[in-house]
Amino acid sequence: MAKRIRLALDWTPNTIHTGFYVAVHKGYYDDLGLEVDFISPETDNYGLSPAKKVAKGLADVAIAPSESTISFQTKENSVPLIAIATILAKDASGIATLRKSGIEHPAQLDGKVYASYKARFEDQIIRQLIKNDGGQGDIRTIYPERLGIWNTLLNQKADATWIFLPWEGVEARLKEVPLNIFQLGDYNIPYGYSPVLLTHPSLLAKKRLRKFLKATAKGYHFAKNNPLEAADILIKTAQHSSLHDQALVAQSQVFIAQYYLDDKGNWGIMQNKVWVEFVDWLIQNNILRNCNGEPIEKLDVYELFTNDLLEN
Repeated sequence: MAKRIRLALDWTPNTIHTGFYVAVHKGYYDDLGLEVDFISPETDNYGLSPAKKVAKGLADVAIAPSESTISFQTKENSVPLIAIATILAKDASGIATLRKSGIEHPAQLDGKVYASYKARFEDQIIRQLIKNDGGQGDIRTIYPERLGIWNTLLNQKADATWIFLPWEGVEARLKEVPLNIFQLGDYNIPYGYSPVLLTHPSLLAKKRLRKFLKATAKGYHFAKNNPLEAADILIKTAQHSSLHDQALVAQSQVFIAQYYLDDKGNWGIMQNKVWVEFVDWLIQNNILRNCNGEPIEKLDVYELFTNDLLEN
């Protein structure tokens, strides 16, 4: 009997997830005696985050930003979720503004509107981004419906929002909507990995997790080397309306392929330096706080992630 892995997706299927669907289509999971159940965020209308589903035992693995691990380990009722792989080897996100808005630098966001996902550290990161560029960090934050956040920028109801360059960035280019992009690393913010795969420490000893990562790595290696075929596989296997625009999926797949593997050609491996620098930055800027609002002065990054389950 096949061992089951319940994977909580962060969004509807897109090219960030391609390796999983390639692994399904190519039989990589089947070859290792696994069956993967994809848990869509649509099942509860994005009510529970993927990380919360793992914390509540509703999923075995979640796709989430590295901030989720930090957040769950420092909240009032802490849950020691741990990252076991990064899906992308480097940051592929950025803060976007419409070029026609004239907002060409983060400092110009003072007094403007930012459409937020309401992630725990997001708003503070955006304010610090503005300050690092010489502004005051005085931005008005709104919280649209999650699936409508991108449209608030396109419809000019917000002046800026956080996007994934291989998806919304590519979509904007195809629609001939010029954007200005501010990547955190360009403004002295050492952002962490996003997204990563999270699990509960109680599952680390399960052999099925190692097999799951091995097959998934194979899927991402295939997607890196065969982006157009992988795009076709994603569309046919996921069978979701979010993938109706074949040109978007194909171009997104070609673009994101450069982010899948690290400089050594490995998928999933996380560098200690990335975690240390991001956590230290959160601490140094008084962003990382406990449930009483008191600054957290130390956090062991080795409790936040492990590469031990990865083989490549």
